[in-house]
Amino acid sequence: MNPKFSILSVIMGGGRGTRLYPLTQERCKPAVPLAGKYRLVDIPISNCLNSGINRIFLLTQFNTASLHRHIQSTYRFDIFSGGVVEILSAEQTQKGDNWYQGTADAVRQNLHHFAEHKHDLVLVLAGDALYRMDFTPIVQQHVDSKADVTIAAVPVPESDVIDMGVMRVNEDLSITEFAEKPKDPEVIKRFAISDSIQRNLGSTPKGSDYLASMSIYVFNRSALLEALDNNMTDFGKEIIPSLLETHRLCSYVFEGYWEDIGTIRAFFEANLLLTNPLPPFNFFTAGLPIYTNARYLPSSKVNKCIIDHAIIADGCIVTEAYLKRCVIGVRSILRQNTRLEDTIMMGSDIFESEEEIKMNRESGVPDIGIGENSIVRTSIIDKNTRIGKNVILDPAGKPENFESKGIYIRDGVLVVPKNAVIPDNTVI
Repeated sequence: MNPKFSILSVIMGGGRGTRLYPLTQERCKPAVPLAGKYRLVDIPISNCLNSGINRIFLLTQFNTASLHRHIQSTYRFDIFSGGVVEILSAEQTQKGDNWYQGTADAVRQNLHHFAEHKHDLVLVLAGDALYRMDFTPIVQQHVDSKADVTIAAVPVPESDVIDMGVMRVNEDLSITEFAEKPKDPEVIKRFAISDSIQRNLGSTPKGSDYLASMSIYVFNRSALLEALDNNMTDFGKEIIPSLLETHRLCSYVFEGYWEDIGTIRAFFEANLLLTNPLPPFNFFTAGLPIYTNARYLPSSKVNKCIIDHAIIADGCIVTEAYLKRCVIGVRSILRQNTRLEDTIMMGSDIFESEEEIKMNRESGVPDIGIGENSIVRTSIIDKNTRIGKNVILDPAGKPENFESKGIYIRDGVLVVPKNAVIPDNTVI
């Protein structure tokens, strides 16, 4: 980062994560496991650290215990770096005792914490997207263009506009109009990119004729204070449109891979894409690590298996199993003749002792992991689940919003919640 200006980052993680339920039943959205060994929050934090930004604040308020443990065990800085990754949960103060009412309100309630740190710019990030981004160019463009606010944008087709914030821009990428999730077809057409701007975007995919917000904002410190000097609660719906009349807003066009993984279907597909030989998001990029908790687990053991496109994290024991397009998380145990297809298994927080296994078996409780001769298709198996023998889990033919025996189907994906126990011979 340019030493002429200082910057701190704010990551939004305060929502209930209802679109990711039941994965958010016992944890907040930033703490949801990703790609076998990471958590969602590791993506924006790693992007910040790889961009030279090490003062990071995470705003959250629901089910924060596992997130606190992850942050405290993962992101530690020496006393000379000045770095910090700090969780700021909603709190009662003399000024009020309200929960965060929206993204803008969450930042407003924490301005006094940010004031303790010297900064010229504030980088506001969403906490539920999968992307790799160097923030240096957007910050540099923000300074060079003398913008008060810069919004990172990604080219999208018209079909995606109704679910995103969309902007209309001039040739110099200054923003003239902004609408959050517009529904009127005539209004949407007004935001189409001009041919001249389209040519300047270079590698934009064919049919991506609109610029949609990535919920990534660079604010001048003074502009942020002015923007929040009111009762507005949300950046996209209220703050950004209101600033167009009084401040200079510009767009920064990002042409790399970016995926909003705020829904069960999007989360499911983004994870399975990682099993491709050349995935759109690459965890193997040299010199740009995605950081996470160092667990010091043993290497995985894979015995007599057939594996077709899979990620297998550390500490797993997979025996005589068939895996096709699967993500297998830390400490997962798959027993003989288990068959998994298009499945995400998040693994376990512990290894059971021999005594614990004996006690559970005497009580009729299945061992942690997946038992012999079980078949799982198009599913997400959350952490610490116990799936017995001869179980079949498959959402095919079931309604999209189905619930039975503590198992959910959302967006056509079957979800087994955290700590669930599925008895032997269960068929869904």
